[in-house]
Amino acid sequence: MVSREAVGPDDVAELVRAAEEAARAAGPAEDARPLVTAAEQPNSPHFTRPPAETSIDVFAEFGPALGRAFARAAEQGELLYGFARHEVVTSYLGTSTGLRLRHDQPTGTVELNAKTADLSGSAWTGAATRDFSDVDVTALHAEATRRLGWGRRRIDLPAGRYETLLPPSALADLMVYLTWSAGGRDAFEGRTVFSRKGGAALGAPDQGGDGLPEGGGTRIGEKLTGLPLTLRSDPREPGLESAPFVLAHASEDESSVFDNGLPLTATDWIRDGELSALVTSRHSAALTGLPLRPAIDNLVLETADQEAAPTLEEMIARTERGLLLTCLWYIREVDPANLLLTGLTRDGVYLVENGEVVGAVNNFRFNESPVELLGRITEVGRTERCLPREWSDWFTRTAMPPVRVPGFNMSSVSQAS
Repeated sequence: MVSREAVGPDDVAELVRAAEEAARAAGPAEDARPLVTAAEQPNSPHFTRPPAETSIDVFAEFGPALGRAFARAAEQGELLYGFARHEVVTSYLGTSTGLRLRHDQPTGTVELNAKTADLSGSAWTGAATRDFSDVDVTALHAEATRRLGWGRRRIDLPAGRYETLLPPSALADLMVYLTWSAGGRDAFEGRTVFSRKGGAALGAPDQGGDGLPEGGGTRIGEKLTGLPLTLRSDPREPGLESAPFVLAHASEDESSVFDNGLPLTATDWIRDGELSALVTSRHSAALTGLPLRPAIDNLVLETADQEAAPTLEEMIARTERGLLLTCLWYIREVDPANLLLTGLTRDGVYLVENGEVVGAVNNFRFNESPVELLGRITEVGRTERCLPREWSDWFTRTAMPPVRVPGFNMSSVSQAS
């Protein structure tokens, strides 16, 4: 693979020659498979049209609403910061088998950060969108203002394990990292939290001559939580639509350029609390005996009975004592064997007592594994579309519920603001 920026029609031939030269120099590809054909994936009818575009017009209603929010902030003695962006990426996929596909992907985000006049208090809200027609700026600003109000009282708490309410945005950051770490080949070869030591991958061939496949197998089929939780992806999920076929720019452990154009369908990664799939390419699926399950660019976590699921407000109202953690930040992996992550809280951690938010507490460094966390959740709220704050530059199409987690590990007090 080679890549160039600002390529015009006169540069295409040179780019193709460079790609051919790179291919010859690289030698045979480990993951080589027959290319997808137009018989397997019908060609796009509008392949030859110019790329889709966005313009300032996408902010026609959003812009004035944002101006009104800034005016309200000034009247209330608040400082309001943030940014909004919108882009449309057109991907063209053509192969020597005659495949001609395109996908137009609109992506929009808005983030608001409200601060007190003396900068001692800060609160964040955000939303993801396709076209800004569904962004309620008034509601976003009102929530940020409410959180600033909660912060008028400051409470110092030590590090420790606390019952914690995670809103959808914070949970999304953890679940996105979980799926990024859910590679089938890595799990099969014993390198991740989804590896089963000494076991066998379901359906894996005997490659070692001892009745077991090489590697330790995977945890597919194992219960990760006793709750009826399903973590899934679907390229046609309403409001979270993404590319319905594989778009692989390079071959890696769980993706392959030879899979480009393969149709993507709805996939349950966790079904009713049970690990049901890991990410695979055709190549890694053949190596491990796992089903083919390419990655999909959206993520939904939901409980079985959405109608009965509580709102975050209702969960706060029945909290005797715990923390409301609104934002996670600077998330990094500590140990892939159990997917232990560390990171910081930011822009609002609040103490809840007897069903009410009573004040803002200091920030913490946390240490948690999203896989272990799934097994400790005791209450799941109603799923809603949300914007992961930490990963908003890379992954925006998520829908998550608020959850209650006993013993969330705030490992140390942080001076981060």
